[in-house]
Amino acid sequence: MNPLALTIFLLSLALGTTATLSSYHWLLAWIGLEINTLAIIPLMTKTPHPRAIEAATKYFLTQAAASALLLFSSLINAWYTGEWAINSLTDLPANALSIALFMKLGLAPLHFWMPEVLQGIPLSTGLILSTWQKIAPMILLLQISHLINLNLAITLGLTSIFIGGWGGIGQTQLRKIMAFSSIGHLGWMIIILKFNPQLTLLNFQLYILMTGAMFLSLMFIHATKMSEISSTWPKTPALTTLTMLVLLSLAGLPPLTGFTPKLMITLELIKQDMVLLASIAMLASLLALFFYLRLTYVMALTLPPNSPNSSLTWRISSKSHTLTSVMNTTALILFPLSPTLLTM
Repeated sequence: MNPLALTIFLLSLALGTTATLSSYHWLLAWIGLEINTLAIIPLMTKTPHPRAIEAATKYFLTQAAASALLLFSSLINAWYTGEWAINSLTDLPANALSIALFMKLGLAPLHFWMPEVLQGIPLSTGLILSTWQKIAPMILLLQISHLINLNLAITLGLTSIFIGGWGGIGQTQLRKIMAFSSIGHLGWMIIILKFNPQLTLLNFQLYILMTGAMFLSLMFIHATKMSEISSTWPKTPALTTLTMLVLLSLAGLPPLTGFTPKLMITLELIKQDMVLLASIAMLASLLALFFYLRLTYVMALTLPPNSPNSSLTWRISSKSHTLTSVMNTTALILFPLSPTLLTM
């Protein structure tokens, strides 16, 4: 892609997110979300392939439907209350508006677009879609967290955890696995959203960190299928080890960073007398743990056929990637700092 065009699209992404984050008016927030959507579609289709065109079309239609629902519900709310302020919502528009934001994020059962879209686009655009594109809807949800229906949030959150684990079990495509991983993590965030929005924000920040580290590692080793990561050890032993640990961190195993949000959310649910909900969420996350462990097994504990070191070293670039190493490291060792992170 032309560097000038790429710069314009990335600046538009930043502008759209900034407009939504700084808005107090629903119309301005909607405009920021629309700029975000329109800016990422050319990035999806920068590789002219039928799968990329299909992914961009699915993404556009889904986001357009969610934006229309958001605009409609905020218009009805303005009709009821006489103002467009983000914090002044009545019950019925608040439910419709939160469903629109859930659709933009990709929560189950409004998740069907996400694995298909992520599978059809390049890894670099997948990184933006899985991290940056979720910032604006999540911040809007955090701003209206006290107005969201509790039963709706718990139902969609549990459904997302189940779907995120169940859907990823039978996958061999890494981008689809990362999509279902994203759905599962979003489920944990939405479950605790009504009880403790600060925990949702902490979980979201750590999710961006770990997902970003995983995508950067996959971009570095040029892997999109499970069979391709099985031959990474002769090429980059250190990165393979780090990527395996990042996968375990995404799974939420102690003492890695990913254990922090699961531990804190479980403790908060128990504090709120939601022991049954915490138990179901933890048991449902075992489904996701299965495919994370399968990925680590394929990556680090098996030897692929016919892969001597001499024939594979040329496939990877030898230049250093500081961002990848920093993201991988922080995605592994932040658990001891979790009390400090929570008080920030």
